[in-house]
Amino acid sequence: MGHLVFDIETVGVDWETLDEATRDYLLKFAETEEEQQEVREKVGLYPLTGEIVAIGLHDPEQDIQSVFFQAPESELPEHYEEEGVHYFVGDEQKILDKFWASIRKYKTYVTFNGREFDNPYIMLRSAANRVSCQRNLVPYRFSVAEHIDLLDQLTFYRATRKFTMDYYCKRFGITSPKEEGVTGLDVPQLYKNGDYQKIAEYCMRDVLATSELFQMWQKYIRTDR
Repeated sequence: MGHLVFDIETVGVDWETLDEATRDYLLKFAETEEEQQEVREKVGLYPLTGEIVAIGLHDPEQDIQSVFFQAPESELPEHYEEEGVHYFVGDEQKILDKFWASIRKYKTYVTFNGREFDNPYIMLRSAANRVSCQRNLVPYRFSVAEHIDLLDQLTFYRATRKFTMDYYCKRFGITSPKEEGVTGLDVPQLYKNGDYQKIAEYCMRDVLATSELFQMWQKYIRTDR
């Protein structure tokens, strides 16, 4: 099969559950209370102090849209469909299992900043959950045979300044996933509040925006077709 576009949403562990040595290590260079608070709020950005709560996938050739997400202690069914999106509910281990089962069928995967964030995060969280990785998500950087990181492509491997996906979407006339009023910064609070469906929907908007950026790059910028 062809291309699979994906994106993840993450949250951090409760700061108080970390052992004292780990907390001291993370706060080592935070001198002010503001800097310390920033460290506490960013633990979800690191795979060994955070976890994946949603993985969105889109097959742009067949327009198959799926979200695998966590919804602990909710009454959501394990599998349901709404507005053409297939939703699968499970714990982190289960959604990682489903991710690997899905991606191994595709030749090439597409992300936005996946090389630096999503892809190593998925691989390390898989190890933490004792789930075997089925593909190398961080292959040779300067090839688009296996992985197309659109942030690399749109900056020509950082020859130009990098911007957020929201910025690229707006400049290319693509609907930004942030226009619905939810951003990645809102995900931890939404998760605490039990607003799991909102997280899943936001994750899917991120994936679809990435797909549109991919089509833009594929049609107008890519030269190795």
